[in-house]
Amino acid sequence: MVALVSRTGRHLQRYKEGCRQVVGCIPYRYKVTNQENQEGLEVLLISSQKGKSMLFPKGGWETDESKTEAALRETEEEAGVLGIIECELGKWSFKSKRCESYSEAIMFPLLVKEELEMWPEKNLRQRKWVGVAEAREICQHWWMKEALDTFVRRLTFLHQQNQDFGFGFGFEFDLF
Repeated sequence: MVALVSRTGRHLQRYKEGCRQVVGCIPYRYKVTNQENQEGLEVLLISSQKGKSMLFPKGGWETDESKTEAALRETEEEAGVLGIIECELGKWSFKSKRCESYSEAIMFPLLVKEELEMWPEKNLRQRKWVGVAEAREICQHWWMKEALDTFVRRLTFLHQQNQDFGFGFGFEFDLF
């Protein structure tokens, strides 16, 4: 059962050395792209609350949850997707436009297994599945683009490992 209300307020918000702790996901899926059953990578972007830009789901990491629990919660609240969270991609520090303060973000890949029809921020946001190149083009935040690049490098490495060991997984990336 999905809670149809987003958490609000910052009374449980984590801070580290004055920086707000933020977590998020890069939701992704593979989609068959041609007759040879090649799979292409797609990522899910969401509109900002004001609807003027596109980004990956992210939000505050609160004191009553682990970072993966927070990332899953934020992704469900903002993007309305559920899936399998994978290993942390890294940390990025950035200056918040809204608060004129610094935040530290931790991003995770999320292999999407379910797209919900109803979710807490459905009326505030739009979802859009795109290839990697388009995501790089339209994503608002430089640090999210860096997280996406890290994710693609990881997948490329894993794909190469699979090829080297004879696992014939065929997928391609729409990189440029």
